[in-house]
Amino acid sequence: MNGSRIAAIGHYQPARVLTNEDLAGMVDTSDEWITSRVGIRTRHIAGPDEPVDELAAHAAAKALAGAGLAPADIDLVLVATSTAVDRSPNMAARVAARLGIPSPAAMDVNVVCAGFTHALATADHAVRAGASARALVIGADKMTDVTDWTDRTTCVLVGDGAGAAVVEASEEAGIGPVLWGSVPEMGHAVRIEGTPARFAQEGQSVYRWATTQLPPIARKACERAGLEPADLAAVVLHQANLRIIEPLAEKIGAVNAVVARDVVDSGNTSAASIPLAFSKLVEQGAVSTGDPVLLFGFGGNLSYAGQVVHCP
Repeated sequence: MNGSRIAAIGHYQPARVLTNEDLAGMVDTSDEWITSRVGIRTRHIAGPDEPVDELAAHAAAKALAGAGLAPADIDLVLVATSTAVDRSPNMAARVAARLGIPSPAAMDVNVVCAGFTHALATADHAVRAGASARALVIGADKMTDVTDWTDRTTCVLVGDGAGAAVVEASEEAGIGPVLWGSVPEMGHAVRIEGTPARFAQEGQSVYRWATTQLPPIARKACERAGLEPADLAAVVLHQANLRIIEPLAEKIGAVNAVVARDVVDSGNTSAASIPLAFSKLVEQGAVSTGDPVLLFGFGGNLSYAGQVVHCP
């Protein structure tokens, strides 16, 4: 085996939906204010009895079922999250316990909004190196746990959810080379810090960085996969803000691609946003098996990671 591939993908969102009208009753905002600035209309909110590992386990169970695998077939669990409450046991171990996965390597990856694409690259490397046969890669966040509901600039953005992918060895590379990096001196632009932890960001700085600095990086990820942006069937960017997604996708030059816009219905779910949006495209039949899809995460730490994958 010379490569790895995504065998299946799944997602999960809590049942409760919070609309812009609901938010207008909680903070000084309106549907018009929110949609004109960030393009979000609804978001899913987890309850106090729905921890991050539960969201993650639901999404992972769907991915396992889609791959036709049992928990015992998995030997590596990677969970991308920045909203874990406890330091130990880590989220990956908690998810493994919920699913009944025996003796996996279990690691959390905290790269905030770029976490899933970092974790996917790590799983790809582990499988191709022979350290893992089948990996479960999950992005899961409960952003509402770290939200200041009195701050209308951030509380209108966030939602909760999870997405998961099963990665396994394949004869051909179904996961392209990753292009990743960061701007650590600008890490203060997106923060989850303090006691209690709260999400804050410098919105204009993030917008300028994402729309000016990231397009050539995303195009280079396509180049590493041996593709032109016009060859892509879909582009799944971190679902941060529709006003970032649309210009970024245009500047990448993926003129024939479906562009994921799940942020409209789900809000910003941080590490969950890419697998969540990708899983929905697959479920809706917007992309077909084997189609090339660019996954590109960016955000916290001003980190980024992107790779072209073949649709499961």
